[in-house]
Amino acid sequence: MIATAVTSGKLTHDEHHPRRVRLTTRHCQTDAAHEPPPGRAVLHAAYASSLDPDTMQRRAPHSPLRATGWLPGWRLAFAGEELGWEGAVATIVEAPPSEADAPQPSVFVALYEVSKADEDAMDEWEGLDLRTYRKHRVRVETMNGPQTAWVYVVDAYEGGLPSARYLGMLADAAEAAGAPEDYVAELRRRPCR
Repeated sequence: MIATAVTSGKLTHDEHHPRRVRLTTRHCQTDAAHEPPPGRAVLHAAYASSLDPDTMQRRAPHSPLRATGWLPGWRLAFAGEELGWEGAVATIVEAPPSEADAPQPSVFVALYEVSKADEDAMDEWEGLDLRTYRKHRVRVETMNGPQTAWVYVVDAYEGGLPSARYLGMLADAAEAAGAPEDYVAELRRRPCR
């Protein structure tokens, strides 16, 4: 298992597995001043299977793809192996500050303009009511400038390996969304079960 420091979150240790660290990032609270007007869509940054526009169309049919971009200072990780899937699932974590000459990690995302009805359906699909995932606000760098969006983050320990099938699905989704070839190739090279 891999343990990592999260700069914007709280780390707690698992007493049964001393090398495991629970990632608890800030839960984004919104207030009336930051809520979109009623009926107005919000941006969702997809980084896993929802990168694929066809997959997202099935999950959120009223939520068009608006742009692609990057989450600088974040990295793709895997977690939730103990939740009962074939293996760990994708999540994102803030990366520790890198060395001056090292490239800054970043995660490729697709930005979807999500209607309230689709957001509710996605919350159910992702298991928000079961506390499998939590929502987190992020800043996405796009060709048209920075955008604020929400993402789903796994509410579990980072670590474990995804299944080969799941990892292939993520790479295919990234490719379908127009991710650079080197990003897709790096996904395909990651360790898996």
